Amino acid sequence: MDLKTLESKLNTSVDRIGIWWLIGAAVATIALWQIPYGGYILYPFSILATWFHEMGHGLAAILLGGDFRQLQIFANGSGFAQYSSRFGPIGRAFVAAAGPMGPPIAGGMLILASRSFKTASLSLKILGGVLLLSVLIWVRSLFGITVISLLGLIILGIGLKANRWFQGFSIQFLGVQACISTYHQLDYLFTRTAGPLGVSDTGQIQQQLFLPYWFWGGIMAIASLVILVQSLRMAYKQ
Repeated sequence: MDLKTLESKLNTSVDRIGIWWLIGAAVATIALWQIPYGGYILYPFSILATWFHEMGHGLAAILLGGDFRQLQIFANGSGFAQYSSRFGPIGRAFVAAAGPMGPPIAGGMLILASRSFKTASLSLKILGGVLLLSVLIWVRSLFGITVISLLGLIILGIGLKANRWFQGFSIQFLGVQACISTYHQLDYLFTRTAGPLGVSDTGQIQQQLFLPYWFWGGIMAIASLVILVQSLRMAYKQ
């Protein structure tokens, strides 16, 4: 092995973030769920998961040639995305499914970004920037504008100013939060209605594709688990 190759391997090793950081983020999350005020500590991440969810709807609509008009997020953690519905049944089902699948897909991408401190820092900057950009373009509720702006500034600040160890832990903690948010609110996938918002996402898929809402809820729960497992395999593959 020549000196250049050895130096490259050493630099790569130093830049890698170990899986124990990710395990620590998961343990911290579970511990916070168990303590009396843990839910309050995790509240900002629940709002972030709602943002991922609603952005999933809106971006899927854009992907199909539709119009993403606005996004609203409320203090109770709920939200909705308003978009044009000039799609056929399959398109409407796809946009409905993109909401629940938004957090696990985003979480998987963040976990993949945690392979190294360099990509962790870059991903924090991108995420913070996209959060702020979404406020300018789509977010229209006062609560959403305030909280998403604060989250965007905090995440962008971590990406720009924090030391790399804190950046590494932050990107992994955010990735874990996004992935497990599906299971933290698993009952939503198996609910046909969504309170004052009307039909749930799986209920909308049922209307378009006829199979029962619980079938589609099960498919998305399994898909979320597959995304989490595969992102971990890819991120920490030797």
